[in-house]
Amino acid sequence: MSAHLPSRPRVGHIQFLNCLPLYWGLARTGSLLDVELSKDTPERLSEQLVNGELDIGPITLVEFLRHAGELVALPDIAVGCDGPVMSCVLVSQRPLKDLDGARVALGSTSRTSVRLARLLLADRYGVSPRYYTCPPDLGVMMQEADAAVLIGDAALRASLHDAPRLGLDVHDLGRMWHEWTGLPFVFALWAVRRSYLEREPATVAEVHRAFLESRDLSLTEVGKVAEQAARWEAFDARTLERYFTTLDFGLGPRQLAGIEEFARRAGLPGGDRVELLPPPAA
Repeated sequence: MSAHLPSRPRVGHIQFLNCLPLYWGLARTGSLLDVELSKDTPERLSEQLVNGELDIGPITLVEFLRHAGELVALPDIAVGCDGPVMSCVLVSQRPLKDLDGARVALGSTSRTSVRLARLLLADRYGVSPRYYTCPPDLGVMMQEADAAVLIGDAALRASLHDAPRLGLDVHDLGRMWHEWTGLPFVFALWAVRRSYLEREPATVAEVHRAFLESRDLSLTEVGKVAEQAARWEAFDARTLERYFTTLDFGLGPRQLAGIEEFARRAGLPGGDRVELLPPPAA
């Protein structure tokens, strides 16, 4: 009879370029072999983590706040910005102040960016558009809408390639938030199911360490990461390096302050009580 083999932790991976620096180094360090990796959109990965189909993984901020009782956040790892983000944008055919009653298409891959865009338009610009959800394709969106919210790679393509060609204005949601509040914004953070943490604390600590090592290695060698990614993406290496170094991958006091402020303004509970994984024992 063969001995029982422990199962690898089920870990989520967002299929966007903004997460590449968090995962690129896993292959370099060998840690990629220690996890069972599932790739999908932010929305689907969030649902899988909440439903128990994943043990550890990224979750959009809105979904984390809604399910904070079941989850514990991993410190110092997130996807956000402290100013421009480049890949969470509002593309518009008219000035934002003229969008009252206009049709605004919401890309169907992230609830947090959508919630942020609606908050900014309502509270900063005082407009109430007519929203509808659709797949994140700028060309299709702008056939029926006056503006569109896009995230991830689709947002990069729209802001760098398609919107200028179509004569559309691009508004960076990270920049807009920072100008409004002076704070960073966290779009997604990494969390572990509380039940899994209670069963496998050492495994969780090891996965957390592996992600931090991967991120630090990727940012140290960011030029190499950008060059490799540019081989199969529609962006050159210089653009990708600028993008990777624009993003904020930390989750510390300033980011937590941004989460609390967003939760307060958006009427979401729990923004002031984000539970972080305790540091390892000395």
